[in-house]
Amino acid sequence: MKPLHVALAVLITAIWGINFSVIKLGLATVDPFILAGIRFSLCALPAIFFIRRPAVPWRYLIGYGLVFGIGLWGVVNLGIKAGLSAGIASLVLQFSAFFTLLLGGWVFREALTRFQVLGMLIALAGLLCIIRISDGSVSLTGVVLVLAGAASWSVANLINKKANTRDVFGFLVWSSAFAPIPLFALDYAVNGSAGYSAFVQQVDTTAVLSILFQVYPNTLFAYWIWNSLLKTYPVSTVAPLSLLVPIFGMLGSVVAFNESVPLNKVLTVILIVLGLVVGLYGQRIRNAVPARPARTSG
Repeated sequence: MKPLHVALAVLITAIWGINFSVIKLGLATVDPFILAGIRFSLCALPAIFFIRRPAVPWRYLIGYGLVFGIGLWGVVNLGIKAGLSAGIASLVLQFSAFFTLLLGGWVFREALTRFQVLGMLIALAGLLCIIRISDGSVSLTGVVLVLAGAASWSVANLINKKANTRDVFGFLVWSSAFAPIPLFALDYAVNGSAGYSAFVQQVDTTAVLSILFQVYPNTLFAYWIWNSLLKTYPVSTVAPLSLLVPIFGMLGSVVAFNESVPLNKVLTVILIVLGLVVGLYGQRIRNAVPARPARTSG
């Protein structure tokens, strides 16, 4: 990759990692579903009036919008609101890679390799370490909700694969239009008008900046650049850089919320990132290692 493109890819992973802290800042004054609803409203509007609808069936646009908007980010917002730190949330969400492997194996009859199974076991050890953290940055409810968001992300990836469109930006904009109304309705069903009243009374500059960051740098800009890089270079070249997301997620939480990073958290990060490396790239690394020549007797 060209140095500029490497820098762009690292910038995108930094934006995606920091976004978890930005979400937590917004949740201080805005309900989780309302925050996600406003985010996807602005992702769709006004861009939808200027970008042609991608040539895919409506069911893919609607399905992706609902799963990505509600199942992923609506639920992740709930998980962070339920007491999970931004850094830990960014780490737990990486389990979407393993859910995608499992779902792909079920839908496409793709057998899991020994490296994928080993990677999952290593990452599960990291997840057990997370559950044992007792410094106030972890709640079991939050972990379960973010794991549910990770599972939703794997479903969204499957829908995206089924849609098979090269117009990724248009697909993102148009599918975003189907998330806001259900998100706003869910918040009303759960909280009545209280969430909206609190939003009008309490919304501040921090919440507005949080929403704007989630919409423009994090979603529209980052996904556009990332998918442009995927079109320019092999997936095997670009995708490994996404392993930096939880690293930036943890660093962002340390800076924004002074989250402590004791040895058990460091071990957790190492285990989950190592699990991802082994599960996603283990076979490729093994193939790249030259085989030792067989010894001859005599």
